[in-house]
Amino acid sequence: MPSSPIPLPALGLIGFGAFGRLVATHLAPLFSLRVHDPFAPDSAFAAAGAARCGLAEAAACPVVILATPVSTLASVVCDVAPHLIPGALVLDVGSVKVRPAAIMRAGLPPGVDIVATHPLFGPQSARDGLRGLKIAVCPVRGNRARRVGAFLRRALGLDVILTTPEAHDREAAAVQGLTHLIAKVLVAMEPLPTRMTTRSFDLVMQAVGMVRHDAPEVYHAIERENPYAAEVRRRFFGLAAQMDEELGEGACVGETLRLEA
Repeated sequence: MPSSPIPLPALGLIGFGAFGRLVATHLAPLFSLRVHDPFAPDSAFAAAGAARCGLAEAAACPVVILATPVSTLASVVCDVAPHLIPGALVLDVGSVKVRPAAIMRAGLPPGVDIVATHPLFGPQSARDGLRGLKIAVCPVRGNRARRVGAFLRRALGLDVILTTPEAHDREAAAVQGLTHLIAKVLVAMEPLPTRMTTRSFDLVMQAVGMVRHDAPEVYHAIERENPYAAEVRRRFFGLAAQMDEELGEGACVGETLRLEA
């Protein structure tokens, strides 16, 4: 007599925007997904082969992923908290970590383990698969962060960086803050040349293309919610202004020499 298939473990996914759908695509073969998002259209669920469920059902899973914007995380944590089961594991996937870690630590029940994560990729950069892409994993409460990291390496082929929320945000302030800032400036300067370009320019525009369609809340979280981003911006703009001034002085000197000759 054939044995019955072993049921997949249940995983609750709160939030079904672009990144939530990416999460669902890669975790659907490994978990029985319970997805909640009152704002996502039915077509999004149909395209991903996922079934919509209520908040209580999604939050009552042993593992719950909060795939919501940082700006709404506090209210989502408040809504989810009463439905979590003792011993549950809750993770977020936001672009910053200090504030989300504090929100989850303060708002989730004491018997719940918390791991803050930041996948260092998005739907565009992950279109060819996840293997080799990076993800930051930050222990917040409990001792399951290393197990989460081991699962992500083994099951999804991700390059796991175990860190703290503070260390993450310090590095991300430059890595993401500058990338998105420069991309915003270049997009605002369009149309830019497309025919007579160098390889380095093409690579810069390729990087711009990877973030130009990110939701506005992603940009705002990276620039406004990271406590270290403002200082990185000040340094960047200060150095840019200094270089502009130096180039202006150089032009004046060159013009003077030309006239004297």
